[in-house]
Amino acid sequence: MNGYERIKAVLNGEKPDKIPVMLHNFMLAAREHGVTMEQYRNSPKVIAETFISSVEKYHFDGILVDIDTVTLAGAVGVHVDFPVDDAARSHDGNVVNLEDVFKLKPAKVEDYKYIQVWLEAVSLLKEYYKNDLFIRGNCDQAPFSLASMMRGAQPWMLDLMMGTEEELSFLLEYCTDASSQFVKLMSQTGCDMVSNGDSPAGPEMISAEMYLKYAMPYSKRIVEVAHKEGVPYALHICGNTDVILEHMMLTGADALELDYKTDIAKVYDLLHDSVTFIGNVDPSGVLALGTVDDVRNKTLELLELYKNSNRFILNAGCAIPPTTPSQNLKMMIETARSFM
Repeated sequence: MNGYERIKAVLNGEKPDKIPVMLHNFMLAAREHGVTMEQYRNSPKVIAETFISSVEKYHFDGILVDIDTVTLAGAVGVHVDFPVDDAARSHDGNVVNLEDVFKLKPAKVEDYKYIQVWLEAVSLLKEYYKNDLFIRGNCDQAPFSLASMMRGAQPWMLDLMMGTEEELSFLLEYCTDASSQFVKLMSQTGCDMVSNGDSPAGPEMISAEMYLKYAMPYSKRIVEVAHKEGVPYALHICGNTDVILEHMMLTGADALELDYKTDIAKVYDLLHDSVTFIGNVDPSGVLALGTVDDVRNKTLELLELYKNSNRFILNAGCAIPPTTPSQNLKMMIETARSFM
């Protein structure tokens, strides 16, 4: 099997010849390729070359094409800072008062420069690898997360308790439309999977009841958009997601990418025969700061737990830091390659 075939197999619940590996390594890949994040985010060609170089070095099966976590926010008017050698970021929302949501102009995310850069990079990678490697086109924020960026994290938390249902619903519908647009555009690149992150919707920020009311239904609609476009969908939430795992499954996502803080035994019990699990080695404490032995041992723990399930893709639990030693990443992948 090649990388594309391995990941397709596990998404269908079929047994691969080896444990598939799909890395969330865009910042590390850029640094190892010798380009700044500014050079990376501004050139589809550089993005494609960066990932091709990383695949040649580590020989993994699937590329998670990411630029940062604020591109979709920038496309709907949130102010974004662009550090030379760090991922782009936002600090304040563009909706000063919640009642201002009714004044928002319809989103047209395809007009934003960095959306187009992202789409073209995915197209270039798919054209280069065809069906040899699996290409996952990430689509930045899910609706709840995008709403959080448009209002600012702290005001959004207060909105959930003090805002009117009409205001909250209007903003979430607006964000669902923007997220849907990105998913539709990404599916047209020929990518093999789309995904979103929704970390502000996790239990470290809101209750399970709030997730079920304000995040899950809108994520479910994004999954339906992806499926209508003919591509599988992965949902990522950081932190400990123990109490919302069953709610996340209700979105209909084909795969859940979860942080190392989540109880893996619970993940296995709930997901092992129905939803593909992507993860979840600790990206900082183990991959970036641990020893080679730490990486091997933690990877083996994960592989042993999931050895009787076909629905598993090895990755870190979140974005891999750019300071991660190459020998640690190689050890994680080598451990997976020799496991079966």
